[in-house]
Amino acid sequence: MTTTTQTPDPTHVLKTLHALQDHNSSVRLRAALAAGTTPDPRYVGTLIQRSATEPEFFVRDMLTWALTRHPVSLTLPRLLGEVRSEHAQARSQALHSLSKVADPRAWPAITTELLTDADDEVARSAWRAAVVLVPEGDQTLLAATLATQLGRGGRETQLSLSQALVALGDVIEPILHKAAEAENHTPDVRAHALATRHLLHDPDAGFTPAIEEAKRTVALTGAPQGGHAAQDTAAPQDTAAPQDGHAAPQDGQ
Repeated sequence: MTTTTQTPDPTHVLKTLHALQDHNSSVRLRAALAAGTTPDPRYVGTLIQRSATEPEFFVRDMLTWALTRHPVSLTLPRLLGEVRSEHAQARSQALHSLSKVADPRAWPAITTELLTDADDEVARSAWRAAVVLVPEGDQTLLAATLATQLGRGGRETQLSLSQALVALGDVIEPILHKAAEAENHTPDVRAHALATRHLLHDPDAGFTPAIEEAKRTVALTGAPQGGHAAQDTAAPQDTAAPQDGHAAPQDGQ
């Protein structure tokens, strides 16, 4: 982490802290930029508090950047406290910031409860933080937990989960195969597993054609038998299909 040694004067700090609460989002954005450009310990608490309530995505993103400009010794304890907040946005933003700070000491805070949080934005933030922070050797266990969320939510949520799983690498292959084959799983779960498996083997494929092809495969085969559905899922080549990687890591933050 790069920080500047310049210390802002007290008047500047007070003006910046006040501007972070301004009703004008452009003023808040400039204040967050100032707090990151010239870091000061007095900013940390307000940056985290504002992250929990800030309605504008671009301001939240700047608040996170400003936090990464401050010493981890100051930000990490506060962020770890926020992931236990009763407010969903506070949890989501703290997890997002932890994924950017990327300090391995945060890993124990990425609990199963967060990875399966009922709020989609919290869960998505937890998935992204988890794949950044997971220690070597724990990827398979994490993949098994993430796989319990297959079929969850709408397209953006499913895309986020697929990207998190693919980021874990080949350890997800047998887990996805099992999910695609399980007769007690819903068609949505099996299709999501098949689409994610396709993205693992073809990272440049768009998620939309992959999931649509997987849904057709599941609909035609019913409960898959003998692995055929899990193996025959190549998505059609469609140069106009959206390349979905742009949605992570910041989507929804």
